[in-house]
This record gives sequence, structure tokens and C-alpha cells, in this order.
Amino acid sequence: MVDKKYLAFDFGAESGRAILGLLSDGKLNLEEKHRFANPMGQMRNRLQWDLLGQWEQIKQGLRKTKGVSLDGIGVDTWGVDFGLLDESGEVIGNPTMYRDSCTQGMIEDVNSVVGTGTVYQTTGIQTMFFNTLYQLRALVKNRSPRLTTASRLLFMPDLFNYLLTGVAKGEFSIVSTSQMYDPVRKTWAEDLLRKLDIPTHILPVIIPTGTVLGPLLQEVARECEIPSAPVIATAGHDTASAVVSVPASTPNWCYISSGTWSLMGVELDRPIINDKSLKYNYTNEGGIRGGRSDS
Repeated sequence: MVDKKYLAFDFGAESGRAILGLLSDGKLNLEEKHRFANPMGQMRNRLQWDLLGQWEQIKQGLRKTKGVSLDGIGVDTWGVDFGLLDESGEVIGNPTMYRDSCTQGMIEDVNSVVGTGTVYQTTGIQTMFFNTLYQLRALVKNRSPRLTTASRLLFMPDLFNYLLTGVAKGEFSIVSTSQMYDPVRKTWAEDLLRKLDIPTHILPVIIPTGTVLGPLLQEVARECEIPSAPVIATAGHDTASAVVSVPASTPNWCYISSGTWSLMGVELDRPIINDKSLKYNYTNEGGIRGGRSDS
């Protein structure tokens, strides 16, 4: 078996790391190449991710693989947060952090427009004030010029993939965290979004987990002094990536994933969306094999 080397960037809400994985003879060996704090801060009364700082950390991780011929590069992050691109492909400001107060009152506002329970019945995602749906509704309510000038929305791992490759697509697992995806119809919940005046033309094409997006941009490779390598849309949601590593060999198992908070869940072939799952606030998020239900 030919040895393969992959570089994985794993962003949590508080810190990140670059891990070099060597796949040899059916075994995976991991080496931490770079670890960093995930930069964020408050500016003009808005909690923001420091996108330039994050990007510089990614490039630092790439530089630390100098001399290694990579067979693939992948990124995963926390869920729900996003960046916006204008028509020329430039990023419109820093992404808002999910802990920002901009979504205060948006759950009640959304329910007043579409009816209580409608969002869950459509998306299967538990109601949390920071979900992408409520972040976008807040931009709509505030008549934000960031939203009116946007031509594309990219979730955080998709945004980093775009900076690495120039390809602007939405990976399935991270899309599913947004509370804007219909897991039954397996597409954007456009009818719901239109009722909330959220523009659907900015939504990216959804691609399967594992899609090879393209090569690392030559300008990035030159700056980091490394050869170009394929960039792969891995499971962009960090929980989905974590679940892949569970060494389960039987169909009946569950996982516990502890990060910024702890999750317990199971892998299912189809979402569970009914009155009981709504009552107990279960959520259905996408994994690499097509679906998962978390609690």
C-alpha cells in the first residue's frame, strides 16, 4: 500500500490545530504540526471572528509541512457561522460569532411569521438562538447592507476551502447545521426562507462530503513554499468529523462527543422529525453517511 499524507485543520470555537496524518499499511499515525487560539473579538458592538487571523494560522500550518508532499488538505469547524462574498468574490467583513447578541428576539420573530413548530418540522434541527436561520433573519430585520450586497454565503469550513481553492460550494454536513436545510427533501428549505425574506440566491450548491474541490491555489502554495495539493471537502462540521472516528463495528451504538459542549447521539438512515422529537429537542444533523440524530 502506498503511503498517503493528509493535512487536517480542526477549528473549535476556542482553538484550532493542524494535524498531519500518515496512512500506511492500514494504520493512521497523527502528528500535531501547529496549534493556535481561534482569534475573535468585539468591534462596533459586534462579536466577530478574526478571519484574517484565522487565515494566517492556516497558512502557518501549511508552512510547517514544508518538505512533505501532501495527498490532501481538509478543514472542519464549529457549526452555524458563515461569511459572505460580494459579486467579485471578496469577503464582506468578518463573520459574526454565534455568541453575538444580534439574534435576541429572533426565535419569537420567526415563529410569529411562520408559526411555532414550523421550522422544526421543516428542518429537524433543534431551536437554538444562534442558528444560521436566526442570524440571517436578524440581518433581514436590520436591513443590513452586508446581506443586500452579498452574492454568496459560505459556512466557515466552506469559506476556508474557498480561500484555499477559489471554489465556493457548501459541504453537506455543515449545511445541515444551519436550520435552513430540509433533510427529507434533501435540499435547501427555500419555501421557509422566502417567507422570512431571506434571499435564497446567495445559498451555495450543496456537495457531498468527500468531494475533491480542486488543487490548492498556486498563489497560496507559493506563499507557503509548499507544493500544491488537492483540497477535499471533508465533513466540515467538527462533530460529523469526530463521529467518523468512533470505532463501532455493530449497528447499535451511540457516541458522546465532548468539545465546547457535549453531545450524545446515534447514526440513522433517516431523520426523526415528529412531535416527540420536538418535545425533547432532538436535532438531526448530517454525517458523512447521509444523516445522524443528536441529542
